[in-house]
Amino acid sequence: MLKTLENFLEWGGVKKDVTCLILSGIALLASLLDVELFHINPAWIAIILCGVPIILEAVIGLVTRFDIKADVLVSLALIASIIIGEIFAAGEVAFIMQLGALLEDLTVALRVLPGETIPVDGIILSGQTSVDQAVMTGESIPVDKGAGDSVSSGTVNQFGSFDMRATKVGDDSSIQRMIRLVQSVDAGKAKIVGIADRWATWIVVIALSAAGLTWLISGEIIRAVTILVVFCPCALVLATPTAIMAAIGNATKHGFLVREGDALERLASVTKITFDKTGTLTYGTPRVTAVKSFSKEWTDEELFRLTACAEQRSEHPLGKAIVESYKNQYSDELPALARFQMIPGQGVSAEAGEYEILAGNPELLQADQITLPEDMRAAAAAYLENGSTVTYVAVSKTAVGFIALSDTLRQDAPDTAERIRDTGAAPVLLTGDNEKAAGYMAGQLGIREIHANCLPEDKLRYIEEFQNSGEMVCMIGDGINDAPALKKACVGIAMGGIGSDIAVDAADIALINDKISELPHLLLLAKRMMLTIKCNLTFSMTLNFIAIVLAITGVLNPVVGALVHNAGSVIVIVNSAFLLGWKKKDHN
Repeated sequence: MLKTLENFLEWGGVKKDVTCLILSGIALLASLLDVELFHINPAWIAIILCGVPIILEAVIGLVTRFDIKADVLVSLALIASIIIGEIFAAGEVAFIMQLGALLEDLTVALRVLPGETIPVDGIILSGQTSVDQAVMTGESIPVDKGAGDSVSSGTVNQFGSFDMRATKVGDDSSIQRMIRLVQSVDAGKAKIVGIADRWATWIVVIALSAAGLTWLISGEIIRAVTILVVFCPCALVLATPTAIMAAIGNATKHGFLVREGDALERLASVTKITFDKTGTLTYGTPRVTAVKSFSKEWTDEELFRLTACAEQRSEHPLGKAIVESYKNQYSDELPALARFQMIPGQGVSAEAGEYEILAGNPELLQADQITLPEDMRAAAAAYLENGSTVTYVAVSKTAVGFIALSDTLRQDAPDTAERIRDTGAAPVLLTGDNEKAAGYMAGQLGIREIHANCLPEDKLRYIEEFQNSGEMVCMIGDGINDAPALKKACVGIAMGGIGSDIAVDAADIALINDKISELPHLLLLAKRMMLTIKCNLTFSMTLNFIAIVLAITGVLNPVVGALVHNAGSVIVIVNSAFLLGWKKKDHN
């Protein structure tokens, strides 16, 4: 039976609501003009079309969820109005409440432009488009969509713009279920949502008590009816989830997939941001950073070309990095090799034209009785201290120079670290590199707190120590070795592009495009979300208490009370909706 009622309420959507409102409006106008239909007040049409759905929602909520926070008070007010013979007032209140509900739905609608990531699961209200669903279904061809079609979060709008209504966010959305982030110990509703729900429950108790006392003292049941209408805590209940939904939508557009609003709530209080280095602050792949020739016969460029030639058949990551770096810098073709030999643990031996080339570590050269000059060793030591890897090169039994490779900083890493400090959080480096290499990297980023030589358990220990001392810690990493720390931190953010599946599963938030430059935006967005929620809560509570005082004194009647009630809900939704496109203005 309840399922049948729910299906009836969902039937038709916006078109059904608009039709019912038009018919109800005509009926109320007829009632106002004292027109009767078969000796029946036409306002009954508004009560049936607009009031009955409200009462049914209240019944379903009470029976299935014991929800007494929203439609119950309005239902009591409608029934009381009918009992005392205020048929027109009952019909008008029902009409205004349903009109307000429709406005709320339309206010929550999102507009998605071409090229934007769809922020939440939803239904297209208007517009034609094509959506790239590869992230969800693997389809390589965009799928045409129109009004009434469903769209999923994380997919990309290709061509047309459209308006949509959100149906699922956070845990329920398709992309969140797909990546299956691990459930954390304190998962569930955001704490502030629970607070708002508890307040709403108490407001219902207060409203019923106030209505009863007002009726007993004043003898005017119309005042009690008005109290029930204005004190329905819809604005309070909407204050938090609408802001969280909008913030999650904003974060999605900036490349973040957020499991639930609780993660953003915790992120707003973070005081330390701990970074893994490799793959997070760096690109995670070695690149040639220096080519040094110590022979008058070979220039740096010629040495680079000769080494790339020798390494072109290599399967080793360093050999591949040398070849790729050369090809990225120069356009000429590398000559074919007459001979190639991979020497595990040491390097490569190759023959190109008249030259015999050795490229590898000192042991490779020593095995062929080749001595490294002291000036070459000294120059290489400077790169080794900064965390670089050095490949020594010998040509025709003579050491001629070396190539230094390192995992280079992401281009936007220094600016990101500075902007994170501007948000009030302190960046911290947790890395497995030695102290000198870690210090060099941290110096480029302006990070003052460094913890080097970290094993996975060390990262976990440092985060635990920070949190035990009262710090709120956000961990950002990408590898399997970061997973325990991501799980332990108040908020874990995993690099979704290059990150391991285990790291992503352990995190609260995934950065899909690996653009760490968006991290400061996420931190500021979380703070803005909390400010919006607090403003919404303050506004809705203030509005409720002012309205009840006016209702008790008889200043408000049920019709005006319904208008005030719905205006509060719409204002809260509009204020939350500003978060969808929010971005901190750059005053520079």
